[in-house]
Amino acid sequence: MNTFKTIVTQLIYITLFFTIVSCVSDDASESIQIENSPRLSQIIDNQIIETGAVIACAASDIDNSAIVHVYYYLEEGATNVQFFETNTLNVDQNDYSNYKKLAITSQPLYEGFIQQFIRPFELEQWIIITFELNGEVKLSNPIRTKNISKATVWTDDITVNQQTPKMPNFTWEHNANGDNEIYFQVVSTLDNGLLSGTYTYDNHFQYYNTSNVVLNITPENPLMLTTGNSYKFLVMDVSEDNWVNTVFQSIFMAE
Repeated sequence: MNTFKTIVTQLIYITLFFTIVSCVSDDASESIQIENSPRLSQIIDNQIIETGAVIACAASDIDNSAIVHVYYYLEEGATNVQFFETNTLNVDQNDYSNYKKLAITSQPLYEGFIQQFIRPFELEQWIIITFELNGEVKLSNPIRTKNISKATVWTDDITVNQQTPKMPNFTWEHNANGDNEIYFQVVSTLDNGLLSGTYTYDNHFQYYNTSNVVLNITPENPLMLTTGNSYKFLVMDVSEDNWVNTVFQSIFMAE
């Protein structure tokens, strides 16, 4: 059993969940100029908008805190995804005239269920992600990058209780690095096929028990786990300003 745990620990850092270690795109290392880009306030002028309608957060890279990954949930039917950022942290994050558009492209995760932008940040800034859906422009809440002052901590410190067959119960440290607002959990196959995506205020989640789930973005009823197969579990500890304080991740074998 100790040998198996050692192998699992090694696999965690080899495979990773989002396949983002050492996977920074060429775009991430380029110098991106935004001085002449349109402002968010101009783009949404005379448009019907919905604020807080794009689920999004950001985390620093596991190997290089200067690189930031901005994750968002792409709703079915959404089009024209756009990335906006401020030039500095010291602005009113709710004033859309402070945000300028960047012409960068996101990358799919979990077969496209979640998307990510990858971008270097020399300074801490504010970000907003938008897309169009049902004739409206949907906006995320402002995301504050903290890759300098509070880089994301990556850990495999998760307890997996499998007393209930095929329904493992995951527990992790509550508010491990402070400033927690909510937890986002993902259960997936080893090849990143999404099984479930959920949010809880609690520092525990049981597959698939939604009694403490406050938001469920699982696209359909999740598949039953197969005894003896290995799966991935990931938790993001997200702050009120949508920065990921801690990423907990584990590979487990279903019992």
